[in-house]
Amino acid sequence: QVQLAESGGGLAQPGGSLRLSCVFYGSDFSAYVMAWHRQAPGKEREQVAIITSGGSTNYADSVKGRFTISRDNLGNMVYLQMNSLKPEDTAVYYCKASPIRDLAVYYWGEGTLVTVSS
Repeated sequence: QVQLAESGGGLAQPGGSLRLSCVFYGSDFSAYVMAWHRQAPGKEREQVAIITSGGSTNYADSVKGRFTISRDNLGNMVYLQMNSLKPEDTAVYYCKASPIRDLAVYYWGEGTLVTVSS
């Protein structure tokens, strides 16, 4: 069984930065594709960034050039570095894990709230 725990959310000013972390509890972390999603109030959850076990990444257009996803396969961690934050980045951010052998299976963390406001 996989469990995920996010941390690092909080209040940031427009133009500021935050770094989110996600701990993966389970076995064989390197066999999972990891992603960050977010859900703003009144909106559907959307994928922000994704990273394969080999380090290939993909980003939503809205965060390209501002956010960076990374992972530590030895430490079972995935990160989201968020720079040049905008008020529209305000959302609950969720970590997601999917095993490479079956991407239809997925696990979610409970989320961490990011608020961007002056």
